[in-house]
Amino acid sequence: MTEQKRVVVIGGGIAGLTAAYRLQQNGAQDVNVQLVEASERLGGKIQTVRKDGFTIERGPDSFLARKESATRLANDVGLKDKLTPNGTGQSYILVNNKLHPMPSGSYMGIPTRIRPFLFSGLFSPLGKARAAMDLIKSTKSVDEDQSLGLFFRRRLGNQVVENLIEPLLSGIYAGSIDELSLEATFPHFYDLEQEHGSLIKGLRKTTTVSKRKKGEKKPSMFRTLQGGLESLVEAVESKLEPGTVLKGTKVDHIERKQDHYHIMLSDGSVMEADSIIMAVPHFAAQRMLSQYDFLEPFKETNATSVANVAMAFDESAIKKDIDGTGFVVSRNSDFRITACTWTHKKWPNSTPDGKVLLRCYVGKPTDQEVVDYSDEEIIEIALKDLNQTMNITEKPEFSIVTRWHDSMPQYKVGHKDRLNGIEEQLQRELPGVYLAGGSYRGIGLPDCIDQGEAAVEKVLNYLS
Repeated sequence: MTEQKRVVVIGGGIAGLTAAYRLQQNGAQDVNVQLVEASERLGGKIQTVRKDGFTIERGPDSFLARKESATRLANDVGLKDKLTPNGTGQSYILVNNKLHPMPSGSYMGIPTRIRPFLFSGLFSPLGKARAAMDLIKSTKSVDEDQSLGLFFRRRLGNQVVENLIEPLLSGIYAGSIDELSLEATFPHFYDLEQEHGSLIKGLRKTTTVSKRKKGEKKPSMFRTLQGGLESLVEAVESKLEPGTVLKGTKVDHIERKQDHYHIMLSDGSVMEADSIIMAVPHFAAQRMLSQYDFLEPFKETNATSVANVAMAFDESAIKKDIDGTGFVVSRNSDFRITACTWTHKKWPNSTPDGKVLLRCYVGKPTDQEVVDYSDEEIIEIALKDLNQTMNITEKPEFSIVTRWHDSMPQYKVGHKDRLNGIEEQLQRELPGVYLAGGSYRGIGLPDCIDQGEAAVEKVLNYLS
């Protein structure tokens, strides 16, 4: 009888949880899987609060429908009937203390239709003329990585970047687009420029942006689960074999032995493994493997902190209701919130009838200290900013403040090359050890699920 191979997954966020689940599915009887999580719960930043009929997300509230792995995982664990699309509607950008509708036909802030862009109040005539230069501006072939800010400013000019592209992309990565890597975040934009000679032309040829009749809502791009995203965590965890999850236990150190690994745990015990999936943040991976200098480049990948506050109101408290799903804030604004989701409109099933649920975010790269303000101070900041657009006269019925410290890894220029170099060294010096998760090759839920599944394939190939 063949001896079972021992695989340890470190980290119980969605990447590690997916890896453990897929290993138990695909490894059959040949692999013994253990999942080790430092906290007392699985799911990482996926946390759902269910309170007084409200469904409130502390972390991510959805995933992109076009990235199929999250939907596939939900289907595989029996949640197909619980998947629900977002309610769609107008979204806005706050510039110069005024809410401007997001120009229709834009893709990540890049115009694909001329008329909505020309009539937008987001840009001056000069700013519009500069953006139109993208149609005729020569391409620039670049051998090395470049920042998102440098690339988009060269193609479209400062005004479009600062009033449209930057609020959207910074909202995703919670960082500065003048430091974030183009190659590690949106490499296809560079490919579009090179192939079509223009971002606008390239997107018009390759992206389907349907024209809608007046009053017709745009198609849904996102999905969540009835009852919240933590339903996915709960469903996957329920599928894991009994006794294979160790919670509340931190990994202190990893050592390579002759033909296996020793994993030193915080409770003083040692776990043995033939292969390891490290589904942990980059700084945690470096700590566990502190004896290896090749992980030093991870020090260049810092992580920003963010906080959010969900506030529940009676609908009568909102004196100036706005037809839409939310807004992002230009960094040139004096607002301290970075975005606001009108959750009751984006996710109608999240909120009881007659109630309103708003979720505001704070923590610009230049305003990190706000994350550690008291709950009362964060709520006051959010209400002060919201009152300028929505005229909210009452205090919320209840509020839930969530802080995520060092939670948003910054894919700075050169990130992909640094990561490739680290992974090459990892396989030379620590064969059978693999990385997965938001610090590495994508921060969205489907990206993390993809990385967990890719790590499983590498493990099974290594062990075969």
